[in-house]
Amino acid sequence: MKEVFTTGEAAEVCQVSQQTIIRCFDAGRIKGFRVPGSRFRRIPRDALIQFMRDNDIPLDRLSSGKSRVLVVDDDPEIVDIFTDALKRDGRFEIRTAQTGYDAGIATQEFNPDLLILDYMLPDINGNIVCRTIRQNPAFAHMKIVFVSGVVDRHEIEDLLRAGADDFVKKPFNVRELIDKIAGMLKMESVQVR
Repeated sequence: MKEVFTTGEAAEVCQVSQQTIIRCFDAGRIKGFRVPGSRFRRIPRDALIQFMRDNDIPLDRLSSGKSRVLVVDDDPEIVDIFTDALKRDGRFEIRTAQTGYDAGIATQEFNPDLLILDYMLPDINGNIVCRTIRQNPAFAHMKIVFVSGVVDRHEIEDLLRAGADDFVKKPFNVRELIDKIAGMLKMESVQVR
């Protein structure tokens, strides 16, 4: 993950001109430092993030290069299993939520590439969360995978009709699920470490 940016790199991330970044730097609106012995300016990652927040520039432009996955489940053990496995894999940036309400907020803020969604949430069923997300064109790119102990074929069909891309029954093999996620996101396969 890049920690220090040139003014040109910061301009590209913010989708403004390099001169705009230089003017903001010189006016003190964006913090950073000058390279000793030169006129070059450098902007640390945290300063760039603060500048982007102050100016309502979406942070998703400052990508880590990893696929973003939001895990929504009210069972802390399931969340830990996913979080641990996805972090160990190394190709994913992970956020979590425990309710449908929190999933909605996290989806807006994090803009995940893929949502792992439990069907039975404490406040609302996952199919309603799925339908709500599918109604927003900004999330058309997002893949949604339901993970549940649901066994009824009709309920699974309802989830797929609600906009899910796939369904995985609990209990599941974590490695197979990660391979499925990587395939859905068209990622290169990696060897398990």
